[in-house]
Amino acid sequence: MLCENCNKKPATVHLTKILNEKKAEHHLCEQCATQQEGVYFDTSYSINNFLTGLLDSIQDSPIKIDYIQTTKCDKCGMNYGKFKQLARLGCSQCYNAFQEKLGPLVKRIQGNEIHVGKIPRKAGGAILTKKEIKSLKVRLDEAIRKEDFEHAVLLRDEIRELESKLGD
Repeated sequence: MLCENCNKKPATVHLTKILNEKKAEHHLCEQCATQQEGVYFDTSYSINNFLTGLLDSIQDSPIKIDYIQTTKCDKCGMNYGKFKQLARLGCSQCYNAFQEKLGPLVKRIQGNEIHVGKIPRKAGGAILTKKEIKSLKVRLDEAIRKEDFEHAVLLRDEIRELESKLGD
């Protein structure tokens, strides 16, 4: 399909305008489309644009401007507006300072708000065993609280077995 305007180049931009319940479609080449009023192509797309776009889409509210200007990190002094501009936090305390806004973003990107990290291959066995023991201890406390002592004994024995493997 050729551009409706110049009839020379292929149409790569397809505009649909709806005005007073009337739909009008236009098929233009990129050059002709940029000459149309209200059409703008931002070719300098970056990860900063992506992250700030996500932040804006998640957190539209009337108090957004106030939060951007007034919320600051106590340790490094960075405000939320500067973070949005740089797409980089100033220090480790910024996570706490901007938790209200970062929490939903991190959860949306990673599926969880808490970063658990990766486990190195060489130390992986011991670390995984320690995590398993910690999880079993939580389950043991829950079993004791529910007075499910038969299950608690099994959990206790499993914990002891794992702890003995760590001691070797």
